[in-house]
Amino acid sequence: MSLLSITDLRVDLSGRHILDDVTLNVDSGEFIGLLGPNGAGKTTLLRAILGLVPVVHGEINLDGLTGHSLRHSAGYVPQRHDVAWDFPIDVRSAVMSGRTGLIGWRRRPGADDHAAVDEALERVRLSDRAHRPIGELSGGQRQRVLVARALATRPRILLLDEPFTGLDIPSSERLLELFDQLAAAGTAIVMSTHNLAEAVHACHRLILFNRTVVADSAEVDMSRPEPWMDAFSVSLDSPLLTSVGVGVSC
Repeated sequence: MSLLSITDLRVDLSGRHILDDVTLNVDSGEFIGLLGPNGAGKTTLLRAILGLVPVVHGEINLDGLTGHSLRHSAGYVPQRHDVAWDFPIDVRSAVMSGRTGLIGWRRRPGADDHAAVDEALERVRLSDRAHRPIGELSGGQRQRVLVARALATRPRILLLDEPFTGLDIPSSERLLELFDQLAAAGTAIVMSTHNLAEAVHACHRLILFNRTVVADSAEVDMSRPEPWMDAFSVSLDSPLLTSVGVGVSC
């Protein structure tokens, strides 16, 4: 069985269909790129997996867990602009906050919690900055804090929402190297990104998404333009096709 199984998922928000008939399976160790235009519902899909938005119908199953119970087996990295970086805490405290759901609000972190934070900081190479205020970090370092915060729960799957936004090329490459290492160690990764060229190069599998799964590279030849045209509603002469290196004839 797949680690994550999504079947016939539908999500409505404010009276509108946001996701419709989404069916998707993700295996352990897969690094999946979730690609689609703005407004395609990619963030909503990630939040639905976590139980953060209501589901009209369908099923989400993570290693036998469903509903809110699966949340602690999934690590979530939100978009960087959604975080209050002026909040007066240091890097280690920010990463420890990722374990709040496991620790509870009234308990103090124990030895296992501190060990998990140490492991996460080491994985993202921020151990030497553990006591620096998060507001003093560079964009790439801030993104690694969010990844460490998600890794502190020791998740089976990592959900990444636009992790490269606003980052320079070296910072993006360091993150991609980290994601590749995590996948090689067995962590499943689903990454929403507008950085199409890097996703095509780095991801094991591509999902073209526009309110539903338009194409899955496990089943569709992504070297042809048609899946990209369908997902992004672009014409054959669109620069998007050139950016992902697909064919130029139908």
